[in-house]
Amino acid sequence: MTFNGLYVPLVTPFTADDEVAADALEALAHEVLDAGATGLVALGTTGEPTTLTAAEQARVIDVCARVCAERDAALIVGAGSNATLDSARALTALDPRATAALAVVPYYNRPSEDGVVEHFRALAAASPVPVLIYHIPYRTSRTLSAETLCRLAELPNVAGFKYTAGGIDETTVTFLARLPEHTSVLAGDDLFAAPLLALGATGAILACANVAPAAYADLVTAWRTGALDAGRELGNRLAPLANALFSEPNPIVVKAALAAQGRIPTPNLRLPLLPASPEALASALAALSTALPAVV
Repeated sequence: MTFNGLYVPLVTPFTADDEVAADALEALAHEVLDAGATGLVALGTTGEPTTLTAAEQARVIDVCARVCAERDAALIVGAGSNATLDSARALTALDPRATAALAVVPYYNRPSEDGVVEHFRALAAASPVPVLIYHIPYRTSRTLSAETLCRLAELPNVAGFKYTAGGIDETTVTFLARLPEHTSVLAGDDLFAAPLLALGATGAILACANVAPAAYADLVTAWRTGALDAGRELGNRLAPLANALFSEPNPIVVKAALAAQGRIPTPNLRLPLLPASPEALASALAALSTALPAVV
């Protein structure tokens, strides 16, 4: 199974009483699909899954699954942690409405690259749906070589990667040049989405698309269809917006911008995340107005 297009990792809106704002989540899910997204990501990093209870996580998945079923859209669900056995159990119990599971490279315990391969061999064997590997070394402290990425791509039931390497380096170029035809690579760095698409990424999972979904859907489409001038111009316009929305840890500024737009009821987060500074929000709204004047 291949994954193309834009997948939006939805924020988890909270009410003033610190409850999951399910109605706002459902409305946001419909909005991004109306704007051209291919599918949704539930319980990605942007959705603050580590601060949600099990019941809240299930509610988020249910809302997203119902919208995706209604709209015939793909649903990717974040699942698993740095513990192989626990992650395999979580994947086994995954909501059957999920299209794919997004599982992060093990963090904190710093396995070898061979250990990472065996971790995902176990997860892919346990998972009832295709697995997308979330490669984000600046969060996991586990870099992977192009050779290891290619080994992972060949594992049965591994569909591809959310590739969030923090830049374009030799490993990125080498890996994408050797990418197997059956493997999907979804750009996960908002700032570097355009160059990754230019190098051959099949789509993207972008937090900024919560705020400006149509623009990011157009960005992916432009590069996928060969509209290179349009893709380059749009990528350049969106780069300052990505910088502004990531000026503080994700999804702090994204949620503040969504609340300012009136699209979620509050900008609230849960500790250890703190609210956006007034300066960060002002910069994000200014960048949004400059990049896409009709959006603000």
